[in-house]
Amino acid sequence: MDKIKILWADDEIELLKPQLFFLEKKGYNVVTVSNGHDAIDEFQSAGDIDIVFLDESMPGITGLETMQKLKAIKPTLPIVMITKNEAENIMEEALGSQIDDYLIKPVNPNQILLTLKKIVDNKRLVREKTSSDYQMEFRNILMEINSGLDLSSWVQAYKKIVNWELKIDTSRSEEMGDILMMQKAEANAEFSKFVSRNYLSWLADREKGPLMSQDLLAKKVLPHLSEKRPVVFLLLDNLRWDQWKVLEPVFAEMFEVEEESHFYSILPTSTQYSRNAIFAGMMPSEIKQNYPKLWLEDYEEGGKNMHEEELLGYQLKRRLRKDIKWNYQKITNVDQARELGEKALDLMHNDLIVIVYNFIDMLSHARTEMEVLKELAGDEKAYRSLTYSWFVNSHVRTALKKMADQGITLIVGTDHGTTRVKQPSKVVGDRNTTTNLRYKMGKNLQYDAKDVLEIKKPEEAGLPRPNLSSSYIFAKEDKYFLYPNNYNHYNSYYRNTFQHGGISLEEMICPIIRLVPKTGVRL
Repeated sequence: MDKIKILWADDEIELLKPQLFFLEKKGYNVVTVSNGHDAIDEFQSAGDIDIVFLDESMPGITGLETMQKLKAIKPTLPIVMITKNEAENIMEEALGSQIDDYLIKPVNPNQILLTLKKIVDNKRLVREKTSSDYQMEFRNILMEINSGLDLSSWVQAYKKIVNWELKIDTSRSEEMGDILMMQKAEANAEFSKFVSRNYLSWLADREKGPLMSQDLLAKKVLPHLSEKRPVVFLLLDNLRWDQWKVLEPVFAEMFEVEEESHFYSILPTSTQYSRNAIFAGMMPSEIKQNYPKLWLEDYEEGGKNMHEEELLGYQLKRRLRKDIKWNYQKITNVDQARELGEKALDLMHNDLIVIVYNFIDMLSHARTEMEVLKELAGDEKAYRSLTYSWFVNSHVRTALKKMADQGITLIVGTDHGTTRVKQPSKVVGDRNTTTNLRYKMGKNLQYDAKDVLEIKKPEEAGLPRPNLSSSYIFAKEDKYFLYPNNYNHYNSYYRNTFQHGGISLEEMICPIIRLVPKTGVRL
């Protein structure tokens, strides 16, 4: 283990020899300077300082001024202020300037040690403990993945992997993160085989299969309608399980979780199919058969999710014995989001409020198109972080605060997840073939059989068949489909982007969470 390196700035540094000797005996590397200017120069030249101890009162520039200059260079640098002055204004200024701790002279060696353990060693210990725990769990997860898991066991295995992702994020153990990514890839390989073997049987016998998109509202939303409180169904499109877990603490400020459940998205795991199935309460082929004017094929011009409100209305009439007051809100831009925040209380006279929020889907597509977002959301950890930052500052959070204060049942769900694609797979099709990178629908498709689940009879999968020879293929694991034309260009362009439509744990196993307001929640 590398020694923790401390930079200590104090104009009376000669008087601190006992403390410095104590730290060196404990295994710390201490560099000393006698003023703020030297502290800044040393920090810039050394480049490997882990923590800085600053005397508040030094000649030249003060400890607070030195700290501000150091923070400007590295905002995350841990800084401990040491002062003879216990005046309240000094402490408030220091704490307001984001110091990590402060000590009053004369400084006791054990106080210093406690501060170091709390600020620096604690991060290292957490990282080492997390790595050690995951190494022990690695074999267990590996055995589970290869033991022939069933529907519920796959969900539990996926949740374990997500939990470890979040722990490793916090501990910043990059080595363990790489190993976990390899393990998740192996899990997705086995999960793809599992889905390929069983998907059609789930649809043939819905009682034996998992809860899927077409039954989501009937099983998880409509049963909670009552005269006591409105039900708000918030569909955050593209919301993965890991994204829900990073958002959960924000929801917890306003709500308590009554049920944390899941459902399996239908294939294709794309908005046109899975979300229409959710609101219609039908498989896509049934939507086309019953409401032909409300369904557009992939290759037809026009928006493929323009009729969600109408489909929802038909499902409510079909499933409910009495009429209810309901409202449907679809948020696709900032103005609509702001309006939702402003009129949230006006919606409270409804029994059911459905809010579809497209931000995460827009983020994943924008990330593909915009170089700056490729940098901001370069991997799963950054993608989660960007989702969190959006939600914390979003108008939908404002709306939920207002609604929580009025008393609602909140159900948070999604239509499907998304996965980061890494391996190209060549496909050849005609000009009407679907453009989606994770699934294709078309005639006479040519592809690498090992990379896909093929559905030759779309009606067996509840999918429309535009032509007699139409079939569907779904990408497994982290594959993405490319045509031979300009193959290298598009391979580079789409690699490591977030896509949906195929078979993966992230795309298919989706959160559906029921919450109620905490007692006494107020704006």
